[in-house]
Amino acid sequence: MPPPFICALLLHGLLGLADIVVNHELLAKLPARPGAAEEEGLHAAREAIFACLFASLAWYAWHGDWVWWIGILLLAEVIVSARDVVVEGDTRVLPVSERVLHLLLFINLGVLITLAAYVATGWHAAPAGLARVDYGWASWILSALALGAAAWALRDARSALRLARGMA
Repeated sequence: MPPPFICALLLHGLLGLADIVVNHELLAKLPARPGAAEEEGLHAAREAIFACLFASLAWYAWHGDWVWWIGILLLAEVIVSARDVVVEGDTRVLPVSERVLHLLLFINLGVLITLAAYVATGWHAAPAGLARVDYGWASWILSALALGAAAWALRDARSALRLARGMA
């Protein structure tokens, strides 16, 4: 069984995937929605952050001052999510499914940050560097989530640029 912070990260990836597919793509059709450029840009940023988190934590423990990389990514996610809540609330009415998933994502983000902070204190005490880890199947799923999140970040970034130019 992978450590709790990895389980929380995996759950976040699955909840985020559900939010993207069901709410952003099927219900809201954000990539084709006029006025969704900023929201799509924020989603691209979030997906890039999670691509980095998934990839960074799939196979490595970040020791010494290197652990700050993980902290920076988590802080960036909080900032992006806070802005996204405002933008979504100002530009469209969110369906119940999206509001519920966002609530679950915020709760899980808090759990993830708490668990990661606990692990990070031990990592920070170690000599600086990357230590190879293998969480078995979880490392492979995190790697797949990293690739998927990176691809989707590029897709949403292109969508944001297209929408910003008025080419819905």
